[in-house]
Order: sequence, then structure tokens, then C-alpha cells
Amino acid sequence: MDTTVVGGGLAGLVAARRLAEAGHDVTLFEERAELGGRVRSRTVEGFTCDRGFQVLFDAYPAVQRELDLDALSLRSFAPGGVICRPRERSTLSDPLRDPSALLPSALSPEVTLADKLRTLRPRFRLTRGDWPDFDTPDRSIREYLREAGFSEKFVENFAAPLYGGITLDRSISTSANVFEYTFRAMSLGSIVVPAEGMAAIPAQLAERARSAGVDVRTGVAVEDLDVEGQRVRLATEAGDRAFDAAVVATDPPTARELTGVESIPTEGAGVVTQHYRLPGPELDAGTRIMLNAGSEAPNTVAQLSAVAPEYGDGSNDVLLAASFVDDGAQDRPAEKLAAQTREALASWYPERNVSGLEVLATDRIPFAQFAQPPGSHARLPDADDPTGPVVLAGDYTRWSSIQGALESGRRAATALTAAFDG
Repeated sequence: MDTTVVGGGLAGLVAARRLAEAGHDVTLFEERAELGGRVRSRTVEGFTCDRGFQVLFDAYPAVQRELDLDALSLRSFAPGGVICRPRERSTLSDPLRDPSALLPSALSPEVTLADKLRTLRPRFRLTRGDWPDFDTPDRSIREYLREAGFSEKFVENFAAPLYGGITLDRSISTSANVFEYTFRAMSLGSIVVPAEGMAAIPAQLAERARSAGVDVRTGVAVEDLDVEGQRVRLATEAGDRAFDAAVVATDPPTARELTGVESIPTEGAGVVTQHYRLPGPELDAGTRIMLNAGSEAPNTVAQLSAVAPEYGDGSNDVLLAASFVDDGAQDRPAEKLAAQTREALASWYPERNVSGLEVLATDRIPFAQFAQPPGSHARLPDADDPTGPVVLAGDYTRWSSIQGALESGRRAATALTAAFDG
């Protein structure tokens, strides 16, 4: 069967490989010169800068299934985070996974002792049995935490910046289903990055797809898709092509335009991330994410060269990444963003001169995730919603995450194969 996959992100690469392994002749079109969709990296002055602050949860079931994690040479963040405010830093971690942080976590004044004990209850519940689904009665993360008895100190000082980074929504009004899934992942595994940058993930998927026989064509935009009887015709910059079937694995707005499926979400959450060079030595946060409890900008700061020394330039200088999810960040000048990071670091580390902080890269990503308010997942499209021999592959058919993208690629391939086998 002659099949096309439109889009070379994670979902498209998984769908293409699985279809090729099932016996399809697969041609994949990607409009950019590089594969990976939102998961990309580049080298700036010797430093590895991912497009945005992106991480991998290595316990995700689709990650375990679709990737060779050993080959990615993963580097891990320490659990929990360093809660930061002017002249104050305190560690809050998972004592079951990080015994060395037991005493510092117990002494942290940023959350109550009852909160620290209360975190064990969802941890034990969510790490048992199957992975949570998205069909349970829904509410926001904030409501979920309040119902569970967590204090406002825990919600504002720890959950808001941590989950503001995960969901790009510091108000934590995102679906609590996302909290349960990611909390289980963090309890069972680690937050990691590949030694060679996040782009190593699509690079591995692409290598596997090509090895399975996929014809990967980059730099070719698909301008239109029409179903003509039981055939699919693509209009591309390189001319028209007809196929027996198609997988649409583009970004949500483009997928909606190509397929006409109105349930594809087009409202998104954005993020601005800056990478910086800071003259060494490293900050004492080490491999923990710094959570801004004092203000919204930046939301988090991560010392990436401490987590993955391969991200560095070989010198004593430190690679930092700061993420901004507050309103107005997309329009704020790069130097203003950097000034906010300098101000925050100087207040957290008054003993350290951070005036030499230098901007390496600024990534403005208006649509980094689709919006996921409570109840939104029940309204997402199914893979086989388009008419004709066309299916969807994208995290917008599952939930906004690398897990959602990888899983959607598998489901799209399964749906298409089943339709023709039936």
C-alpha cells in the first residue's frame, strides 16, 4: 500500500516506521529542512541549546516502547526543585527517590510539614496499577491539590512554578489528569535530557524509520490534501502525488486546515525560553530545577550544563535556561527578559556576581502546547475522525506531551492498518 505521512515530528516518525514495518510503502513529507517538529536543538557558541526548555520523562510508557533510551545517553535532573525567592533558597525533593535530600526537604520553610507528608499519599496511589486515563471526572490542578488538603504555601511556592513549567500555565488551571500522569512519571522515573540534546530523540526515530524503508523527504511543504474516492491526493511544492492512504501528523492548526476536523484544538499555551552563558563556577542548585516562588518571571531556571556536561562548551562557564510563561512574555524584548533573569539570580544568590550573564538564544514559541483545561481531553479528535483513508497523528489526539505524541503515532498506524485489513 502506498501511504504518505505529512509531518516529520515525533508522531509522524513513529507512525511512518510502524506502517513501513507493517508492509506499507511510506513517503514522509516535512516542510522544514530538519525533522523533529517542536523537538529540536542547535549549537550556539559551543553550547547545545534546545528549542525551548524541553525535557523527557523516561518513565512514560510510549517513551519506553518507542525509544532506545540507553543509546540516548540520558542525563538526569535531581528530583524536586530548589524553591527560590530573594535571599532564600530551599530544597524540596522526593525522599523516597532522593534520600540525601531528606533533611534539607524536611527543613524547607516554603511548605508545611503536613504538605511534605501529604505528598506520599498520591505518590503511593498513582504508582500502583495502570497509568491514569483521561476519562475520570475532571477539575483543575489547583482544585485537585486543594481537595487533597495541600496548603496555599505548597500550591503557590512549589506546585505553581513546577507545574507552570510542565503545563505552561502558572495559574495551574490545567486539567488535573495531566497532574496525575506526570506525577506518576516523576515518581517512577526521572526527568532527563539526551547527552547530545533533545534533537537526538527525533534523530533516533528518523534513523529507525529510514531503516524500516520510509522515504523521508524534508524541505517539502504539503499545501493541500483532497480525498478522491478511495485515494488521497497531496498538493506539494514538488508537484501533486496520489496515495492509497495518508497520516496527517502536522501541528494542530495545519492538521485542522488539511483535514477539516473541527475538534482539533487550535488554542495554545506559549512559552519564551532564553539560554545564557554564565561565567563559572556552577550555582549550588546543581542538577535541580530552580523554581521562582518570588515572582512569575522567569518561572524556572535550569542549570543545563550541570545536568548534561555535554551541553557545555568545554569551559568553566555555565549554561542556564530560563522559561517565561507569564502574560506578555511573547512581546517582551530579549534584553528585558535577560534583565529579569539577572535580577532574579542576583536576589537568589546575593553572594554571587551574575552581571556577566550573556544571552545565547531566545526562543519564542506561541503554540508550545494546546490548551488543556478541565474536560478538554474528552473533546479531542480520534485518529480516524477524518473522512476517507486519512488518519491523524499528533499529541492533540491524546494529551500535550512527548508521551501523547509518541502514543498517537502508534495509534494512527494501528487505525490505518486496521481500516484496510478490515
